[in-house]
Amino acid sequence: MVTPDRPLQVRDIGEPGLLQRLQAFCPAEVIGDDAAVLAVSPGRSLVVTTDVLVDGVHFSDRTTTPEDAGWRAVAANLSDLAAMGASPLGITIGLGLPGDVTVEWVDRLYQGITTCLQPYGTAIVGGDVVRSPVTTISITAFGDVDPHQVIRRSTAKPGDAIVVTGYHGSSRAGLELLLHPEQGQSLTPHDRTALIQTHQRPTPRLDVIPLLFPSSPSSFPSLAIAGMDSSDGLADAIVQICRESQVGARVDRRHLPIAPALQAWVSPEQAIDWALYGGEDFELVLTLPLDQAQRLVSQLGHGAAIVGTTTVELGVWLVDTEGNFPEQALSREPGFQHFEPD
Repeated sequence: MVTPDRPLQVRDIGEPGLLQRLQAFCPAEVIGDDAAVLAVSPGRSLVVTTDVLVDGVHFSDRTTTPEDAGWRAVAANLSDLAAMGASPLGITIGLGLPGDVTVEWVDRLYQGITTCLQPYGTAIVGGDVVRSPVTTISITAFGDVDPHQVIRRSTAKPGDAIVVTGYHGSSRAGLELLLHPEQGQSLTPHDRTALIQTHQRPTPRLDVIPLLFPSSPSSFPSLAIAGMDSSDGLADAIVQICRESQVGARVDRRHLPIAPALQAWVSPEQAIDWALYGGEDFELVLTLPLDQAQRLVSQLGHGAAIVGTTTVELGVWLVDTEGNFPEQALSREPGFQHFEPD
């Protein structure tokens, strides 16, 4: 509780409140999305994003090998580039290390980083190393994009279809299996490994961008897209897009893309909760006209789905078109946020 004799602390305002204060120091035109877009040359814009992972908060030796920590650090940044419609150019790494970290651990970390980067032809182009009481991995990723193809959170229109590019809840399930190995005895070895792999080595959805903006513009004429990634949860992404675009949404619980292995393991309500609020699935959430959304989902397959529609009426609601469940308001709160208020 804030009292006259105690100054306001970060935990009092939480992550959203802190970000709102910090945004006041930045130009309004470069904030509010997954990355900053800077005009650098005619026909192309530079996209820059930074993500910090902290030992004990984002990874630990209980659930994450050094290689997996490196992979996840890169994937988080490349996912932000994909969410802006950008292609990666390179990354820099800021590494904070206690002195007793082994050299082998650092080598393995960088092996995971380079393995994740390799499919995208992206290199480590710089960085810094400092002594720190806790291990931190800070990656800045650079990408480029045609300024007419930037994906923003603020451009959704009423009546757009809401597309999710893949399964949700699997990363949360994988974390649960890592923390509690005795669980999931009903899973096959293949399904168990697949869920854990989803958590440890997520795939940034850079493969979606060429489908949205193909070399033949006639395939998707004048495509207007809003979107972001779902690293902080599917509900969080939909709510943020709607808030920035000043629209509402109705999301059909029957259409939430949940992996068959997860559906077979936990109850339907648990699966839906993890899909909406589990986080770290690193898929894209996009809004676009229905016919183009249907075409995109058909091209993507493997868990991609149209989960709802944006509306003129504000508010984001989880609905059941069969009428078996009452409507439920979706919010950001149950998802992961730093500096949770007391």
